[in-house]
Amino acid sequence: MLKHSKRNLKKPAQRSSLSNLPPLKALSSVRGLNGPGKHKLFGVFHFQEQEQLPCSLRNTDIISKGYSMDLRRMLLGSVLVICASLATVANAQDQVLETLSAELKREHQVLSSQPVAPYFISYNLGDEQNVTMVSSFGTLTRSDSTHTRTLLVDLRVGDFKLDNTHQIRANGGMFGGGGFAGVNARQAPIENNPEALRLALWRETDNAYKAAKERFEQVKTNRTVKVEEEDTSADFSPLPIAESGNLYEPPVDMGTYFQNRSAWEEKLRKYSAVFRGAEHIYEAKATLVATVIRKYYTSTEGVSMASNQIYVRMMIQAMTKADDGMELPLYKSYFGFKPEDLPSDEVILNDTRQMLKTLADLRKAPIVDPFTGPAILSGGASGVFFHEIFGHRIEGHRQKNVNEGQTFKKKINERILPTFMSVVFDPLLKSLDGDALMGSYTFDDEGIKARKVTVVEDGVFKGFLMSRSPIEGFDKSNGHGRAAPGKRPVARQSNLIVETKEHVTEAALRNMLIEECKKQNKPYGLRFQQVEGGFTLTGRTIPNSFNVLPILVYRVYADGRQDELVRGVDLIGTPLATFERIIAASDQLERFNGVCGAESGWVPVSASSPSLLVREIEVQKKDKSQERLPILPAPENAKS
Repeated sequence: MLKHSKRNLKKPAQRSSLSNLPPLKALSSVRGLNGPGKHKLFGVFHFQEQEQLPCSLRNTDIISKGYSMDLRRMLLGSVLVICASLATVANAQDQVLETLSAELKREHQVLSSQPVAPYFISYNLGDEQNVTMVSSFGTLTRSDSTHTRTLLVDLRVGDFKLDNTHQIRANGGMFGGGGFAGVNARQAPIENNPEALRLALWRETDNAYKAAKERFEQVKTNRTVKVEEEDTSADFSPLPIAESGNLYEPPVDMGTYFQNRSAWEEKLRKYSAVFRGAEHIYEAKATLVATVIRKYYTSTEGVSMASNQIYVRMMIQAMTKADDGMELPLYKSYFGFKPEDLPSDEVILNDTRQMLKTLADLRKAPIVDPFTGPAILSGGASGVFFHEIFGHRIEGHRQKNVNEGQTFKKKINERILPTFMSVVFDPLLKSLDGDALMGSYTFDDEGIKARKVTVVEDGVFKGFLMSRSPIEGFDKSNGHGRAAPGKRPVARQSNLIVETKEHVTEAALRNMLIEECKKQNKPYGLRFQQVEGGFTLTGRTIPNSFNVLPILVYRVYADGRQDELVRGVDLIGTPLATFERIIAASDQLERFNGVCGAESGWVPVSASSPSLLVREIEVQKKDKSQERLPILPAPENAKS
């Protein structure tokens, strides 16, 4: 990961070693608050211009305010208590949330009397528990548990129109320079000790207040010495009452959620043992990660939430090398909201044995030279394709960053895709056609209700994914302000779904590919069956391009010969040109579940798409290792 550091012009500011907040005192019970680059998708790197941070989607191939208490209800098996004052519920059910709310009220009251008072403060505490198991060639190599808590204090001075988070513009250049305000998260106590948590909150709030005052002065100075900004929208949008709310989900105990640990360890041993003794298999792992993330959020606007993000991922991965040194990996991943959602042993073992056969075929497969011509992207490959070349470019905050390419900023109500295609993001969907979707949630990380957003309708671009950072023409959030624990939320993707009104069968799509090859006088086209991820560059000056990383690619011959497995290619291009070349879609959706990394950390997402026929794609040679194959045979293959 490349980081570009450039110091901003700073106006001298006085610092005090004294705290602006009084020492902690015993607090009585409180009943609530009153008052107001580079991206990567498991291999997918999105070049984040602002701070050169990765935005990536890792394939799980590794894997309301004002509501009445009478509105209690059961939702998907979890009790969601929606109430006007969540602190009352928290007093009885969640000591952590009560402590956050009480300390926030105390510190807000004190800081409100300062000459430069904050207009907004929020606390975001992420409690993350993971159980991780790894087996290699039939033996366990890792089995452990981790538990961390990360505290983020978002404190803003100024007002909604202009505050300390505003971008400080530098002098441009290849990487732009300057940037938006970052947030330094801190580790918090993992024990439910109110005094220890209050101490951490007091310290971090005081630090955040001092840093916000200093940076706000820099923001005002920067605006006086730079040209007028292209986007004059506000830095923060007021909380829309209709889109906000208070949410409480009971805590989830990892020991109850993920049981029979020894049985799962034995399963992983069995899965990875399939590769033991196989010739030319140099890495083989079966990995399982069970995750329970509890997110606490409270703000001076009266929002108070405690919600859970729970899932389990399993991945089978193996790698061989061709005689020319090229490394050839394969992955198979599984995802569920509960351990019992994962497939049976029979299914996973069959998949693993098929991987072993495909790896042997890959070693013998020919290398594809650079090529332009027609191709089919499978549903999984198309999902990654849309996530990378489109999804990151329509995240709202990128449209006001002067270092971003802003590919679609001026494309509102213009056709960018064929008229038979639409694209939606729907975080409210937990499953599609029986398959779990990893990018689902009820409220985003800024306290806004999740909602379905149609970004392309009948080929016409309609809008952006929005957090509470407004942009020109879009002044409020649509429930896509997301972040990993300890990161400031920005606009991020959720469950991406490519919808089509016109489609054909997979067999018909293949026939259309062959006809397109003949039309272009090409001996063959390509079929991209599986990808491991990709990356995209969205900034200015550097090429605004993408690179999707295939691991299973076939030649489809125009003369009717059998499809041929090939290796050694990357799919490259630019977004607008590639969109114009989509011809047709199949009638079957495929899912890609993963975690996507960007400046607000790693967040779970999914992408669902049919297979697509593209009139012309371009491939380039894949990077290749120069290391020879092992000299010594593996022990089980050594002759006596």
